Amino acid sequence: MNDDIRVPEVRCNVDGAESLGIISTDEAMEKANELGLDLVLIAPDAKPPVAKIMDYGKYRYQEEKKQKEQRKNQVKIDVKEIKLSVKIAENDINYKVKHAKEFLSEGKHVKFRVFLKGREMANPDSAKDVLLKVWSMIEDVAVMDKEPKFEGRYYNMYVLPQK
Repeated sequence: MNDDIRVPEVRCNVDGAESLGIISTDEAMEKANELGLDLVLIAPDAKPPVAKIMDYGKYRYQEEKKQKEQRKNQVKIDVKEIKLSVKIAENDINYKVKHAKEFLSEGKHVKFRVFLKGREMANPDSAKDVLLKVWSMIEDVAVMDKEPKFEGRYYNMYVLPQK
């Protein structure tokens, strides 16, 4: 921007007006100072580089405003995690599935985790069986995003609400 531009000539455009063509950087700086604006390098890799005469402060303000608007319109996804164990009782599974259905009805994503302790690591398929049992109870209200997968000491399954 302005005095930091170190190329001998640039293809110069004026913001919202005509193109000045290929001129020396010094001429472009004089024109920018004459208009009370900034000379900003838009495409430094082009041959010759492209520069634009514009109000840089106004441009930055508008860009920040656009980004703020995009962040405001962004949908934040809530992920609820439900922890299970290999030796979980049937009524405990029903209770946790009831909560998972509530979360899914609110539009939240649910991650089921089965933690394997000690000797349970010798038979990780028992954790997968627990997750598949849970899946059979909630498949009418959910879509499985990630199949049950073994990661470290956990077996994880990721579930999304149905559309």
